[in-house]
Amino acid sequence: MARSATPTTTEERFADLTPRSRELWARATRSLPGGNSRTTIFQEPYPVYFERGEGCRVVDADGVERIDFINNYTSLVLGHCHPRVVEAVQRQTARLASAAGPNALEVDLAERLKERLPSIELVRFANSGTEATMQAIRAARAFTGRTTIAVFAGAYHGTHDYASAIPASPGAAGGAGIPAGVADSLVVAPYNDTEATLAALEAHLEDLAAIVVEPVLGAGGVIPAERQFLRSLRSLADETGALLVFDEVIAFRIGYHGAQGRYGITPDLTTLGKIIGGGLPVGAFGGREDVLALFDPRRAGALSHGGTFNANPLTMAAGLATLDELTPEALDRLEALTIELRTKLEELFAAAGIPACVTQAGSLFNVHFTERPIRTHADVLAGDRELQRQLHLALLGDGILFTPRGMGCLSVPMTEDDVDAFVGAAQRALGTLG
Repeated sequence: MARSATPTTTEERFADLTPRSRELWARATRSLPGGNSRTTIFQEPYPVYFERGEGCRVVDADGVERIDFINNYTSLVLGHCHPRVVEAVQRQTARLASAAGPNALEVDLAERLKERLPSIELVRFANSGTEATMQAIRAARAFTGRTTIAVFAGAYHGTHDYASAIPASPGAAGGAGIPAGVADSLVVAPYNDTEATLAALEAHLEDLAAIVVEPVLGAGGVIPAERQFLRSLRSLADETGALLVFDEVIAFRIGYHGAQGRYGITPDLTTLGKIIGGGLPVGAFGGREDVLALFDPRRAGALSHGGTFNANPLTMAAGLATLDELTPEALDRLEALTIELRTKLEELFAAAGIPACVTQAGSLFNVHFTERPIRTHADVLAGDRELQRQLHLALLGDGILFTPRGMGCLSVPMTEDDVDAFVGAAQRALGTLG
């Protein structure tokens, strides 16, 4: 397909750069519903198809190279094809990819997670963050003998029924196709609002099994929890006998000891995913020994938890290689670079007279086009979502891979030059937005 000589809009520029992606997507719609197998990566007018990556850069099906500020939605903290990860996976592939039995690497990674997260006394591996949160909820209900689960508007805990039933705001409907019993057992409260949370849960305290919370509301806008809010949840769980569950599938990357280490708050259970798999499918849930003991197959009536590829050697090898690289110094450098990006973007928007702010936690950030402070997901929803989408498309046309909802993250290979490239592309995009 011939490229237009002078594309005049962000949409035209995007179409001009991605004819092969458009062809692949059209072909995909004939075999896959909507052309994909992962709803969260669909974008209008069609997604970009990628072929290879190295460091902090990816190359799409049309040969266009971009700096990757998505990193597979935060999971590639070392960027693409890090040499140590590649070597670890290649070595393990030549030895054993999977088998109907455990492997020493599973023990190694479990011990590594316990060292970083002292709240984890025992841990089990799964294949996704979705599975991890699903099993944590299952464990909490079995351990307490209760049914009610407290969650927060705008949270993302995967795509099982309990997670999909969470609405964007309190009182709104959750996702389609959710069994009535699931929705009835959820209480949805506003994030970062202790008083409203206590009021929402007042009638459910005797049946409260778990309070599930992201210490940083990731997909909901990269909103850091206020310390007192998390403390109030810890106190409420202690008072009622419910379990406090930290979903750190995304937030674990903000510090060597995760978000719980940064906040100084100990959850009963923690769910993990993303970076602990080194780019391969992974999930994990762990915490108090008395709760995780429910899964011990040596005990009568144990909870069964299968999975053909749970703790498979390839993922364990990739995860260990990744965590080896994530020293406190590496994470501190990554956070400093992200703060620099946030500061430069806020200065850019202010100079242009565009109402905007950037939320940030560790190496995570989110651009919001709004004047109001971002404390809850409702604040996020009040922003200009169309402007976010236009920024996304403009950046795609200028060498930057970024999400339509304004969420981004940095990876270890990035430098100040990459930060400046993002800011420069955003500056050029401002003339086309609005």
